[in-house]
Amino acid sequence: MIELKSRRPWVLLSSLLILVGVAAFLVFPLDHEQSPIGYASKHAAPYKAPRQNVWAELTEGEAADVNNFILKEFAHLDLKKHPKSARDNFIFVVETLKPNKTDAASYLYNDGPSPPERWAKAAIAQNLKDGPYMIYYMVGPLPISKDSVILPLEYVFNSGRNYVQNPMKDYTAIQDFALALAENVSDITQELLGATANRQNPSDPHGLLAVPRGSRVDAGGLTLWLQFYRPGMSSGARTLLPQGIYAKVDATSSDVNEWIVSQFYYNGVLYEDAEHFRAAVDGPDFERTPPNLDGPWTDTEDFESHPPGRELPPPVSVQPYGPRYRLDRKERFISWFGFEFYITTAQATGVSLFDIRFNGERVMYELGLQEAMAHYAGDDPMQGGLEFMDTFFGMGKNAFELVPGYDCPAYADYLDAEWHQAYQTHHTPNSICVFEYTADYLLSRHTSQYSVTASRNTFLTVRSVSTVGNYDYTIDYIFYMDGTLEVKVRASGFIFGAFYTANNTKSEDQYGHRIHEALSSSMHDHVINFKADLDVAGPKNDMVRMAIEPFTSTYEWDQPEQPKRNTMHLVEYPVTEEAGIDWPKNSGEFYIVYSSDEKNAWGERKGYRITPGTGMGSTPHLTILNSTTLGDSARWAEHDIWVLKQKDTEPRSADPLNFFAPHDPIIDFTKMADGESLEHTTSDTSYDGDLVLYFNVGAHHVPTSQDVPNTLMHTSASSVMFVPHNFADRDPSRGSVQGVRLQMSGKKSGGFAGEEHEPSGDLRSRQMGRKLEGQDRTKASYFGATYESAIKLPLEAFEPDMAGYSSKEHDVTDLSISYKVGAAGV
Repeated sequence: MIELKSRRPWVLLSSLLILVGVAAFLVFPLDHEQSPIGYASKHAAPYKAPRQNVWAELTEGEAADVNNFILKEFAHLDLKKHPKSARDNFIFVVETLKPNKTDAASYLYNDGPSPPERWAKAAIAQNLKDGPYMIYYMVGPLPISKDSVILPLEYVFNSGRNYVQNPMKDYTAIQDFALALAENVSDITQELLGATANRQNPSDPHGLLAVPRGSRVDAGGLTLWLQFYRPGMSSGARTLLPQGIYAKVDATSSDVNEWIVSQFYYNGVLYEDAEHFRAAVDGPDFERTPPNLDGPWTDTEDFESHPPGRELPPPVSVQPYGPRYRLDRKERFISWFGFEFYITTAQATGVSLFDIRFNGERVMYELGLQEAMAHYAGDDPMQGGLEFMDTFFGMGKNAFELVPGYDCPAYADYLDAEWHQAYQTHHTPNSICVFEYTADYLLSRHTSQYSVTASRNTFLTVRSVSTVGNYDYTIDYIFYMDGTLEVKVRASGFIFGAFYTANNTKSEDQYGHRIHEALSSSMHDHVINFKADLDVAGPKNDMVRMAIEPFTSTYEWDQPEQPKRNTMHLVEYPVTEEAGIDWPKNSGEFYIVYSSDEKNAWGERKGYRITPGTGMGSTPHLTILNSTTLGDSARWAEHDIWVLKQKDTEPRSADPLNFFAPHDPIIDFTKMADGESLEHTTSDTSYDGDLVLYFNVGAHHVPTSQDVPNTLMHTSASSVMFVPHNFADRDPSRGSVQGVRLQMSGKKSGGFAGEEHEPSGDLRSRQMGRKLEGQDRTKASYFGATYESAIKLPLEAFEPDMAGYSSKEHDVTDLSISYKVGAAGV
């Protein structure tokens, strides 16, 4: 227990209640149904959202009804409930089809009497004449009734189709092929690596895996490179343990039995086939590389070291009186100091927010992840063409249970998530947390002649963590008391390393650094795309680039002493057509979205500024030009910000199935950002001024030895902020922030500069604070509540009981065998 020293006694009447309840609200649950919500939100009067969450994910019952309806209506497809391979037809995914904005707007903003129709989206694996496909359908309206139908879902894709061919027709056969290949060269791998593949136990920690990676995707099939890795499939550190043997496979045939193993690559040398490789190994001039062996160097924990200070626990944040935000758990609606918004999830993209308002005015209709891409560079057959599109693996379904007291404060509210795949509903407990936090820096402060004022910086965070293969992405939506919003992403986990060869003629130092005996870092770009559908004080908006430019001017009051003055001024450049924009040099431009109609009390247009946030500097876009690997699947990564018209037919910048068809994606962003006019002031235009921004966060990651074993989050943080720009008449945080005004000793203490001192008068007449009881009024005065009495907190408030951690063992996405995650792997 710990005691916080009392400064005021007036809330003693509530102390008994607090002491009785405080243990309940900070103890982590024994199972997911005892979600670790705060005492106040658990026992206070229920809070209800003003309207229904029309974007909510399907319930388990809705998903079951949709599955059963498809099974009935598509009986001719002989859909399998337990598919054996991609050659079977089956329902892969069902989820909510988010309503069109135009349909939702009348319900949200125009007092529509009923919410828009609810529909589901289904991805069905269908085996056609030329192989397996993934095909999208829309099912509804819900609930399922005699009026419900199944239609091709086409209007949200600009490719002219609602399907993508699955290039991997039989993943089990591919695994068998890779094992057979490894067995055929087991003498070579034993000689060079000291290990062989174990067909009986592919997870053998002492064995090898031959992992395929497609280097070319064509309509006629694949060309694969297979690289050997150790140890087995259960190792989390396998991306640090590449082995330097690569095999090339001609996989253009649809029949895996017709695939041909051709070249081998080792230590910078390309061999025509296995026999030439074997002969070279036996030769006198063969140059070997050191082995890349596992060991304590890949351990993420050190239980043995005891530097001074580690014997004491670190400081933590506590919330003795419960949360100050209001939460409707059923509708996933939150209200906090002027902000209001809805939360929803999707298995591909994770958490999104809708209908964000501040002090009753509209700010954004939608804010959410679109895609998380990583693109590598290197001079070996694996790293040279490596890229990942993480929504394909599922940023939502791979958002696992958060660790209380570590991922989020012990006092956070935790929300569960559900997703529906292969006829099953998967429940992930406590995968989203909501909490208030007070920063280690102030929101504002000022020392004047007579007093100093300090305002605490308390903000609200909605957080989730998605573990996609080797990386853990912490995604935060942060709300500040002045109306600012921030989207922040931090990454940790194991890097995807490259094998470091012993060949001095190699060029691998162009792509990274040697970071272990036989391991090189591999440079890569993380570009993570978000959508921000801004409705600043309404849907009718304009975007401008407000530049800060030097210029020379003449002023009448400056004559004759200064004929010309070199200075600077603001120049506004309207963004009049859809375009991609990069952050300016020297931060020399402000990017602002203004309301076209609404102004504040001073006649200035209400706006929000878009700017790099509190991460490691300006957010990046993709370095590679016209990526031969990505094709047209991620053109949004080529600039920092994009401004587009809002269209119901363009709800997303990407689709998970773009990963299957990068050169002919189902959503081609270039067809969205096609230079259409954003002018809406003339009478002959059909555009109403409703614009959408797509913006990127991420990093140019060049790992160093400090990334072993894991990349650290404070070195990988990236964010974009949306900051009010004349949106209000004054700083809104003044009415909600907590702080203190300290009055300096002296005859005029507590007064304001420029005022005549009146000893008998109240020199703090402008201040809304109250003085400490029993103390002289010239000492301190507080605005907002303060802690008033001693509070005893249980141990769980500082170190939650992990015996109650409720997660079960699960499969973490294996990026190095990425095609398994598609229809072939179900």
